[in-house]
Amino acid sequence: MLYRDYATQEEIDREYDPSRGRDLAALVAGWRDSSRATRQRLRVTEDVAFGPSLAERMDVFHAGDERAPVHLFFHGGYWRSLGHKEFGFVVDGLVEAGITVVVVNYALCPTVPFGEVVRQSQAAVAWWHRHGGSHGVDPQQLSVSGHSAGGHLCAMLLATDWQGVYGLPDDPIRGALAISGLYDLRPFPWSWLQPKLQLTGRDVAAYSPLFLPCRVSATVRLVAGGEESSEFERQMRAHAEHLAAQGVEVSGELLAGDNHFSILDHYRQGGRFVDAIRAFHR
Repeated sequence: MLYRDYATQEEIDREYDPSRGRDLAALVAGWRDSSRATRQRLRVTEDVAFGPSLAERMDVFHAGDERAPVHLFFHGGYWRSLGHKEFGFVVDGLVEAGITVVVVNYALCPTVPFGEVVRQSQAAVAWWHRHGGSHGVDPQQLSVSGHSAGGHLCAMLLATDWQGVYGLPDDPIRGALAISGLYDLRPFPWSWLQPKLQLTGRDVAAYSPLFLPCRVSATVRLVAGGEESSEFERQMRAHAEHLAAQGVEVSGELLAGDNHFSILDHYRQGGRFVDAIRAFHR
């Protein structure tokens, strides 16, 4: 077997390629159009640098209140595609709720090694803790969410030694919402993604949140879509159990009727993800 009960790449690909049979180009074009409209409608500071490379940029959608909570969103794309400009559409409901939202960009594989994607995500959180006060937010009120690869990055943020690596408090994140995340990387070296990801055995061990201790005492919500493949639900359930065994306040929820892409609609105004993120800041 290559991974669990899967003996072939075809079997793994069937479970881990949610774009099969979908017009992904049309879907992304719709996200891009919605995000462009959001940037025109809201007060946004575009492409703020949080690191030295061109990829380390973020769009900041400002809430009206001074010392507002701040929420960082990490996009999906299986660590090898898409960027922050496609995902501005997730912010409207949160900004209306008084939360400043940051849509984070990061470099993509194979242009950078897999570990650099994780490091850049960590750097974005560290930047807001060090500079957020001068940008109108309360860095002590920071939460994160992410979709697909972004869900994995959120889980890695919870596994980060913030004090040892960045000199920050051990609890820099109040809450994390991971959507359709990948927490066990072991199937991917055997999958259609490997030519882009170029994962090594060391990468799999170092960057699989399912096998790492949680170092942050945040509230964690894990969700997956009921119309996704069974592996997305299984990974979510396994990670929820892993966190709960460490005393983390965690929930895992399967959202009936949602596929890997429609699940993002819950960021729309009045959506359940807006309510979940608001709860992190009460």
